[in-house]
Amino acid sequence: MNPLWDYAWPIALVAVILGAISGLFGFRRKRPLILAGAAVAAFAATVLWHGPAGAGDRFAAAVERQSRTVLDDYEMTQVQAHLHRGPLSRRLLLTGPADDFQQSELVVIMSQIRGVSSATWEQSGGIPLILEAELLAAAGFLLGLLLAYLVELRRRYNAQWDW
Repeated sequence: MNPLWDYAWPIALVAVILGAISGLFGFRRKRPLILAGAAVAAFAATVLWHGPAGAGDRFAAAVERQSRTVLDDYEMTQVQAHLHRGPLSRRLLLTGPADDFQQSELVVIMSQIRGVSSATWEQSGGIPLILEAELLAAAGFLLGLLLAYLVELRRRYNAQWDW
């Protein structure tokens, strides 16, 4: 299974559910405060999932375990691979003794690990994982709102008929 998918699906699911439920109540009663409160709740749930619930650490452990397996398969036991931290991102930092050819090939190989955005030998960060999760939560929330809006349109359309 993909560690990024394991990390991201609960965030997306909660955001879609919150968007759909708040949209059903917010569109019917025309109260934008309900929508804003649910959006804040979706973002707060994302932060809680990433930090205190430990999903970010589980994601990092899974990716680092896969990278250690790849390095062991290529008999590069002195090379270490860790995700960039502070803040946690999907960029894999490689350290250890390797010549120029090994460095360039390990960057290509390690970039193909599921959940890794890129691999590098330099100490540079990428997009924080929490920011990616918040963007996913925003997209999920908007999808939930769209579904609620379509349900509300259908309800209004059916309400015009008086049989």
